[in-house]
Amino acid sequence: MPEAARPLTAPPPTDDLLSAPVSEVLDRLDCDASGLSSAEAARRLAVEGPNTLATRSSGGLVGTVARQLLHPLALLLWCAAGLALTTQGPALGVAILAVIALNAVFAVVQERHAEHAVAALTAYLPRHATVVRDGRHVVVEAAAVVPGDVLLVEEGAAVSADARILVGAVEVDLSTVTGESAPVLRQAAGTAPSQRGARRAVDAEDVVLSGTSCDSGAATTLVVHTGMSTELGRIAALSSRTTHETSPLERQVRRVAWMIAGVAVGVGVAFLPLGMAAGLSFTEASVFAIGLLVANVPEGLLPTITLALAVGVSELARHGGLVKRLSAVETLGSTDVICTDKTGTLTQNRMQVHSVWGPTGRSTPSAPTGAAIARALRTCSSADASSSTGDPTELGLLQAAERFSPGGVSLERVSVFRFDPRLRLMTVVGRGPTGSGVASLAFTKGAPEAVVARCTGWLDADGRPVPLDQDARRALAERLDDLASQGLRLIACAERPLTTTYDVRGEVETDLTLLGFVALSDPLREAVPDAVRKAHAAGITVHVITGDNGATAGAIARAAGIAGAADQQVVAGAELDAMSDDALDAILGKGHEIVFARSSPEDKLRIATRLQSLGHVVAMTGDGVNDAPALRRADIGVAMGVSGTDVAREAATMILTDDDFATIIRAVESGRRVYDNVRKFILYIFAHAIPEIVPFLLFALSGGSIPLGLTVAQILMIDLGTETLPALALGREAAEPGIMERPPRRRDESIITRAMLLRAWGILGVVSALLVTGGFLWVLISAGWSPGDDTGPGSRLHEAYLTATTMTFAGIVACQVGTAMAARTERVSLVSIGFLSNRLLLLGIGFELAVTAAAIYVPALQSLLGTRPLDAAHLAVLATFPVVVWGVDELFRAAVRRRSDRASRTVLVGLGEHGGRSPSATPSQADASHVSGPKTS
Repeated sequence: MPEAARPLTAPPPTDDLLSAPVSEVLDRLDCDASGLSSAEAARRLAVEGPNTLATRSSGGLVGTVARQLLHPLALLLWCAAGLALTTQGPALGVAILAVIALNAVFAVVQERHAEHAVAALTAYLPRHATVVRDGRHVVVEAAAVVPGDVLLVEEGAAVSADARILVGAVEVDLSTVTGESAPVLRQAAGTAPSQRGARRAVDAEDVVLSGTSCDSGAATTLVVHTGMSTELGRIAALSSRTTHETSPLERQVRRVAWMIAGVAVGVGVAFLPLGMAAGLSFTEASVFAIGLLVANVPEGLLPTITLALAVGVSELARHGGLVKRLSAVETLGSTDVICTDKTGTLTQNRMQVHSVWGPTGRSTPSAPTGAAIARALRTCSSADASSSTGDPTELGLLQAAERFSPGGVSLERVSVFRFDPRLRLMTVVGRGPTGSGVASLAFTKGAPEAVVARCTGWLDADGRPVPLDQDARRALAERLDDLASQGLRLIACAERPLTTTYDVRGEVETDLTLLGFVALSDPLREAVPDAVRKAHAAGITVHVITGDNGATAGAIARAAGIAGAADQQVVAGAELDAMSDDALDAILGKGHEIVFARSSPEDKLRIATRLQSLGHVVAMTGDGVNDAPALRRADIGVAMGVSGTDVAREAATMILTDDDFATIIRAVESGRRVYDNVRKFILYIFAHAIPEIVPFLLFALSGGSIPLGLTVAQILMIDLGTETLPALALGREAAEPGIMERPPRRRDESIITRAMLLRAWGILGVVSALLVTGGFLWVLISAGWSPGDDTGPGSRLHEAYLTATTMTFAGIVACQVGTAMAARTERVSLVSIGFLSNRLLLLGIGFELAVTAAAIYVPALQSLLGTRPLDAAHLAVLATFPVVVWGVDELFRAAVRRRSDRASRTVLVGLGEHGGRSPSATPSQADASHVSGPKTS
């Protein structure tokens, strides 16, 4: 069918065409091993569509923009813009509309990530392919390959479709699909023990997959799947239909926005009839209601949160973490589970020599044996040590040779039998000086079982050949099994003196003498163990999910400090398939760290989904194409920037530009700090709502006897002029001590708590309202005012009234200064971190005071805002406001600390008396001693 009509559905992990006998597949595809005719290939191309990956649009641009413009905070900003246009003129209203537009642009860009992630998969498809058409080898566009084509795969070529091997054998790099770096042997069925019934297409012995590449060998294959029907297409379909959930902060802000809107509208509507009942006219009551609405709407909340998150993004980028979605910074702060890949994430994705072993099993071979191994490694190599070019594994072997025999040289090559993936061997015949003169030697290296099977002798500790009997073979087998269980890849070396020239490699690769073997490892990143310890201290559980085998993955996890060494739980893919969701939830719910081995993309998706269903905030790391669906599904996907694929980077919300696992932990700390700072400036914004509302309440409840102490224009000036920079500076506040020793907050924890409201409204807000109201009434009474006196234009008290409202306006700003200093810490004393440590806040306060002075003393602003100059006495009184506000809050926090310390001591006493958790302890207190890390025993 045409591409546009091809469904974005994926075939199961295995299907009949990838598992049935080749003869049956040929019948079902109505073709044979000689290939298709050009006419038949054209017909099939018209029916099946091109061999490309379809993309799914993320929705129309108009709909996407509309969703962002109707966000609850955006609706509040629309209201604020309308009020500003009504009361302040076009300048302020247009500025608020610009903020709405800017936030909408940010969100639209974010929603296009899924489409880009699928489109990036096409980079793994080759542009051309060699097929058999009309009995001849022809090069065609890869998009023109169809099911039934005979496709030629050889060393260095990319595979353009899912295919069955008809003849030959190849070693293929499956890293783009599985994420694992080690090459895998694939050969025609029947040439090796059958692996029929393999759980996944990537496990089938005679299948090569689209998007992978051939490292060595050559094979003739039969194309069975193209385009979206391939394994790569299945991953693309998973990515395109996997949606990203909103972050905890996004959900919290949405709830806060609706709450604020409800309170603002509800209070305004409720007090409209109350004001009229108190004797106000409908016009006066309407002004009162509008004033309440404006006072309750935090016009600067959304841009402040956006800019604070942007600051967090900028700081993370300087430390190796590139965040593509602003809210991802906060999501990292609430993460309590990290699901990490192994290769390239915990490890360096670089094979290195771990150790060199002689046949006797000693980790340091004798000098004669070491020299013989070094000579074999140098001669039997496809790399060039002088220019450091070649396969990293080969270069590592040359480094091992230099370590055991510095300055040695290879023999002159006479003939080369290149690596054969079916034999798993490489042999080079060399000629040169040896210990007994000039001689020809054959050097063979490869898989230990393949080399040992061709050996009849081995070198003893003195470097002398001795027969390789059955006891020695059993001892070697045990040693090799032990090393393999440690996650090591083993390369065996052997040699054979030659007295004649052989043209057939089978005649050379026999009667060998075993020299020893080299153990290779993909080393752990140096910073990983320390990063894992920090994760445990922060209460974060780390699971390993990898496509590698269980022994290797388990060894790496133990080295990293993930899971316990004694009771490590390794769950293989087949075992996971057999688990019900309830069974999986049960093992995940225990809190133990688990190694999931031989995992498929569906497995990663399922694990992330089940963890989220248990209430966890999940960060998923990865670097391969196969990781893309899970990276999209997790609360935050973390891709490797250096070794990762474009697909993973497009699907992820955060990219590690240094590929350092430790950067994730730094990002978690940054996320926690950002979340704390968001709470700080929400506290700051909420606190001054009380002194803004009280003047309107006094005006309404007194029936107008007490004049309105604040104008709508002045409120807007405060909310959008004086408070913004200090609020942004609070977003740059350093982390409080112990931020990474506390457990992650619950997924359902509200960003606004009762304690925050008590502090914002009951302490900071009430104290500010008392001070501001007192200052307003003091100015009026000093001018001879009594309740009910006329203060309108033309009256004798009008100028005093304008001075009094200015005192209210300036008083709120002064209280904001005290609130800003108080909001810098949630629990500890400000004295302990220093009054002057946040220089940006000091600059923000300076700007705030400068704007306030301009509003009071610049004539043009006086007429706009209805302000009048304040004298020295007024300013002296105002200077005490910040100190009083901060001082009362400092005393309140000191009382909270003492109460918390007493509760902690009670818990410790209870633990000592009962030998465990205190029966009277609250869950949060009792769990405090259990959040330093996941259970490992």
